[in-house]
Amino acid sequence: MRVVIVAMLVLMCGGIGGGMAEAQPPQADPGQEQVAFDSDGVTLYGTVYRPAGAGQHPGIVLVGGSGPGPGAEYRPEAEAFVRAGITTLVVDKRTVGYSTRRRNFGVLADDALAGVRLLRNRPDVAAEHVGLWGFSEGGWVAMLAASRSTTVGFVVTIGGSGVTPMRTQTWLLANLLRHKGISGGLSDAVSGPGAAVVDGAGVFPEADYDPLPALRQVRVPVLALWGDHDMKVPGAESATIYQRELATAGNHSVTTRFVPNAGHNGHRTTDGFDRVGGELFEDKPLGELGPGYADVITDWIHSVAADQAPPSGAAPAPAQAMSSRAPGDHPGLEYAALAALLLGFAVYPLSTIGRMMLRRKLSGGAREVRWAARAVSVTGLLAALGGVVYVVGILAVGSQMPPTSFAAGQPLPWLLVRGLTLAVPVAAVVLGVSGWRARGRMDALLRWQTIVLFAAAAAFVPWALHWQLLPR
Repeated sequence: MRVVIVAMLVLMCGGIGGGMAEAQPPQADPGQEQVAFDSDGVTLYGTVYRPAGAGQHPGIVLVGGSGPGPGAEYRPEAEAFVRAGITTLVVDKRTVGYSTRRRNFGVLADDALAGVRLLRNRPDVAAEHVGLWGFSEGGWVAMLAASRSTTVGFVVTIGGSGVTPMRTQTWLLANLLRHKGISGGLSDAVSGPGAAVVDGAGVFPEADYDPLPALRQVRVPVLALWGDHDMKVPGAESATIYQRELATAGNHSVTTRFVPNAGHNGHRTTDGFDRVGGELFEDKPLGELGPGYADVITDWIHSVAADQAPPSGAAPAPAQAMSSRAPGDHPGLEYAALAALLLGFAVYPLSTIGRMMLRRKLSGGAREVRWAARAVSVTGLLAALGGVVYVVGILAVGSQMPPTSFAAGQPLPWLLVRGLTLAVPVAAVVLGVSGWRARGRMDALLRWQTIVLFAAAAAFVPWALHWQLLPR
C-alpha cells in the first residue's frame, strides 16, 4: 500500500530540476557583477548588485523560497536594497540535489554561508556587517545558516514559518479550501490522517524539519516580517514563536512586524490569494513591493551596521483566521489500518475468483447474501481507497490544482466518496439480515466471507469518522 501511495504522489508531484546542470550566469548590466563560487562541490552562480559611491557598504545575501526559481525573481528586492546602499548578492538556487522530492536545508544553509563568505571577501563590503535575507523556505534556511556560523551579521526574513514544513503546508491548504468555499471535514482530513500518510511515504522533503533548535542558537539581530495577508504561513503564530525561541537564545534584538496590504512575499495584494500579490493561483504579474516594506528593512540594516541594533520589539499581529494544526503522527498505523480494511473488503471477490478457478460451484441457495456481500465489498473498497486517494491528492498537488465547491460547500469527488461511505454500513446491515435469514442455505465459504465482510464494515465506521468521511 505504501508503494501505491508513493507512486501516486511521485506521478502527481513530478520533478523539478533534479540532476540538472547549474544555470549559467546571465550577461551583466551596469551596476551589477556576475559571480561564481563553490559550495559543497557545486558551482553556484549569482549577481552582485553594487551600490553607487565609494567606501565599504553593508552586505546581504538573498535566500530564495521553495522551487527552482532563478535569482532574477528577487530583482525588485535587490534593487531596493542597493538603492539604499547595501551590496546585495542574488544567487541562482542549486538544481543538483534539489527537487520537489529531494532537498536538504543543511546543504542550502551551506550555500547561503558560501555567499556570505563571497561578500565578506569583497573590498567594497564591510565584512562584519554581512547578513542574510530569507523568503519563505529561505527563512528556515537563513536561520539555520545563522545558527551554524559566527560570520553572519544579521538575519532578515519575510514570510518565514515557525512551524514545520508539513504543518505550514496543511495550514496553507486549509486557507485555500476555505477561500474556495469548501467547508466540512475535508480540511481536517488533509491536516490530520492525510498529512500522516504523505509524511510516511517520505515524498515531502524536509516535512518534519523543526525550526526551533536553530532559532534557539541565533544570537545576531533578527528582523522578521510577514505580509498582513499572508495565506501561506501562519504569521501571528510564527511571530510569537520567533520572539519566544530567540529570547531563549539570549537574543535581545528581535523585531517582528507585519507589512500592510502585502502577501506572503511582501508584495501588494488584495487578500493574499491573488497573483498580484505574488500569491497562489492567478496568472497575473507580481504586484509592487508592499508599502514601506523595503524601507523598514534597509533602515533596520543600517541601524545594525551602525552598531545600534534596536531592542526586541513585537508589532501587533493581525487576526489569524485559524491556528495551524500538527499533522497526524502515526503514519504506520494509518497504513496498517488502510491495508487491513482493503484486504477485508477484497476477501469476497478474491476468494470467489479462487473458487471459480478451482471449478467449484457457488452456493446456489443464498443468492441474496452474495448480492449483499458484493455491495459491501465494492462500496467499501471504493470509499476507503477513493477517500485516501482524494485527500492525499490534495496534499500532492497543493495550490496548483485547488478543488472547488460543488454543493453544500463540498467538492464533487468528496461528495461521491461520502455517498459511498454512507452506503457501506447500509449494505452491511442488509448483508447481516440476509445472512441470518439464509443461514441454513449458506456453505462454509460464503459464511466465512460474510463474517469477514461484516467485521470489515464494522471497523470501517470508526476509520471513516477518523478520515472525516462520515459526518460527525
